[in-house]
Amino acid sequence: MTSVDIAAPARGHPHPVAVRAQSLLTAALLATLTVPAMAQNSDAGTARVVITGNPLGSALAQPSESLTGDALAVRRAGTLGETLSGLAGVSASGFGPQSSRPVIRGLDGDRIRLLDNGGASADASNLSFDHAVAVDPLVVERIEVLRGPAALLYGGNATGGVVNTIDNRIPRHALSGLGGRAELRLGGAADERASSALIEGGQNGLNWHVDAAQRRSADLRTPRFTPRSDGQVRPQADRVANSAGDSRSAALGGSWADTRGFVGIAVDDYRNDYGVTVEPDVTIRMQRQRIQLAGERRGLAGPLAEWRFQASQTRYQHQEVEASGAIGTTFSSQGAELRLQAKQAERPALGGVWRGLLGLQLEQLDFSALGEEAFVPNSHTRSSGLFTLQELAIGPLSGSVGARIEQARVRSDGDTAAPASPRFGAATQRDFNPHSLSLGVVAKLGSGWQASATLGSTERAPAYYELYADGLHVATGAYERGDSGQQLERSRHLELGLQWQQGASKLNAALFATRFANYIALAATGLQIAVDAGAQRTWPEYRFIGVPASLRGFEIEAKQRLLDGPWQVDASAGLDLVRGSNSATGEPLPRIAPMRLQLGLDAALGPWRAGVALKSVAQQDRVPAEDIATAGATLVDLWASWRRRWGEADAVWSLKLANLGNTLAYNATALRSARELSPAGARALTAGLRMSF
Repeated sequence: MTSVDIAAPARGHPHPVAVRAQSLLTAALLATLTVPAMAQNSDAGTARVVITGNPLGSALAQPSESLTGDALAVRRAGTLGETLSGLAGVSASGFGPQSSRPVIRGLDGDRIRLLDNGGASADASNLSFDHAVAVDPLVVERIEVLRGPAALLYGGNATGGVVNTIDNRIPRHALSGLGGRAELRLGGAADERASSALIEGGQNGLNWHVDAAQRRSADLRTPRFTPRSDGQVRPQADRVANSAGDSRSAALGGSWADTRGFVGIAVDDYRNDYGVTVEPDVTIRMQRQRIQLAGERRGLAGPLAEWRFQASQTRYQHQEVEASGAIGTTFSSQGAELRLQAKQAERPALGGVWRGLLGLQLEQLDFSALGEEAFVPNSHTRSSGLFTLQELAIGPLSGSVGARIEQARVRSDGDTAAPASPRFGAATQRDFNPHSLSLGVVAKLGSGWQASATLGSTERAPAYYELYADGLHVATGAYERGDSGQQLERSRHLELGLQWQQGASKLNAALFATRFANYIALAATGLQIAVDAGAQRTWPEYRFIGVPASLRGFEIEAKQRLLDGPWQVDASAGLDLVRGSNSATGEPLPRIAPMRLQLGLDAALGPWRAGVALKSVAQQDRVPAEDIATAGATLVDLWASWRRRWGEADAVWSLKLANLGNTLAYNATALRSARELSPAGARALTAGLRMSF
C-alpha cells in the first residue's frame, strides 16, 4: 500500500488533516443544502435483504439483521460492539468504553468475522480485549449481522457469525447531482463530542465520495461504584479511570458505474488515541490505513451471469504509550485480501429453479510485536479458500448445500537474533487444511409463516497467538502460552427457525446447538510464573488447549403494531439465552452473556418519533472457577426525534436519555480485569442532529 506518513498529534488534540477535511466537508455540505437532491439517499430503517449472508438473493435459513438509516442512528455508539450489543444473540466484549468487540451467541475473538465492505478488516482486536476495532460507527451507512456459522462463505473465522460494516466510499450505483450527510452528537455519559460529514456525487457514470469524522470523549461517568483490580479494592469512584478517547478519520473514493455494475477504488485513514482501563498510565495510539478495490458486472450471457471482485491492502499499527511518553510495545500488521465470486445463471431443474455461486478467497497477514508486552512472536499467516453454494427452489421449498476447502499456513519467526530472554524458540511453521459443509432448507408455510433448518460442520485453523504465544499479557492478567501442536478447531451446528410477518408485525424464533470436538480455550494450569528473576509478584499461567465444548440456546424477537392511524404505535419484545460448557468437565465456558429480556414501545405521529426501551439482564452465576458471578440489572432508556424538511434537505433532531434509573450494571461478557473497573455509564442525555440531501 502506498501511503504518506503524517505525524500524529499529541493526545487530546485532533489530527490537523482530519480537522481541515471535516471543516471543509461540513461547510460545503451546508452550502449546498439548496441543491436538488438527486443522489441516492438511503434512510429507510431496517433493510430486509442482507447481502452478507444472502448472495443468491433468496430466503435466508440463518438469522440475520441489517441496520441502516434511523434504526442505525438510534443505536449508534462509540464502538462497534456497543452499537450492536442488545440485538438478538449479540453482546459485546467490553474492555472499557473504548474497546468493545461484538460477541455472537457466546463466541468472540477469532470466531467472529469482522468485515469492512465485505473484505477483511485487518487489525489486532482479536489478539487482546484492550485492542479496539479499527472501525468508526460514525461513517458506517449499514451494518449487517449474520448469527451462527458463516464459515462456508467467509472461512473458519466465521464460526460464530459475521459482522459486515458498509459505507459508500466506493459508489456502487451511478449518482446524478450532489448528495451528502452531516451528523453532530453531543453529551452522553462520556461527554461525547462527535461529528461527521460526507459529500458524494457523479455525472455520466463517474462518481466520487469524500468523508471525514471526529470523536472526542472524556472518562466515562458511572453510578458510584467500588473499583477492584488484582484483588485489591480501590476507593469508590464515579468515573472509569483512563477511559477517554480521541478518534478521527478521512476517506476518498471514486468509481465508474452503470445499470449493470461498477468498478472503483477508495483509500481511508483512521486514527484513535484512547486510554487503557486496566493500566491507568497507558494510552494506545492506533492508526489504520487501507486501500480497497471493488467491482461487479451483472447480466452476463453464458453459465455465469454475474462476476464480483474485491481486493484490499491494510497497514495497521498501534503503540502502547507510557505516562512518560515512552513507547512500551508496538503492534504492527500488514494485511491483504482478494475475493472473487461468480453467480451462476438460473436454470430450471426438477420443476423448480436452480441457482448457485462459486468463489475464491486469498488472504495474508504479517504481524509483528516489539516491546515489553510482546507476548507473541513475529508471524506470517497465509490462507486460501474455494467455496460453492448451490440452491434448488421448488414451490414453497428451498434447499441449499455448500462446501468450502481451505489451506492455511501459520509461520513464527521465533526469537529475534540473540534475545536477552529467549521465549519463542526457533522459527517454525504449521500447515492446516480446514473444510466446511452446510445444508439448509426453508419452507414457506403460508399466511406469512416460514420455517427453516440448517446443519453444518466447520473447521478453523488456529490463530498465530493460539499457536505461539509465550509471555505476560497484562490485559488478561495472565502469563499466556500457546501450543504449537494445536489441531484444527472442529464444530458441528444445528439450528431450527420459525418466522412470521404480516405488515409491520413480525415474529422470529431460533433454537440452536453447537458442539465442538476441539474448542481452543485459554485455560488456567494452576501454575504461577515469575516474569523477572527475583520478582516478588507472580502471574497465573494460562494455556491455549483444545477441549470438547457445547453451546446451546434460543432467541425470540417479536413486534406488534398496536395502532395504525394518525398515531402509529409498536410494541416489541426480545428474549435470548445461551449456555456454554466444557463437555469434558462440565465447567461453564467463560464470558457468556446471561439471559436477557428486552421490551420496547415506540410511537410516531407525523414528523415525531418517541420510544422507551427496557433491558433486563439476569445474574450470570454460571462462570468458570477463576471468575465470579455478575449481578443482574435492569436499565431503561428514553428517546425522541423530530424530522423536518429544509428545502431539499432532510433534518432529524434526536434526544436520548440513557439509564433513566442511574442503575449500576456490569458486563458479564467482559474480562474480569476490566469488568470490575468499568461498569455501564450513568444516567445521561445525548443530543444529535443529522442532515442529509
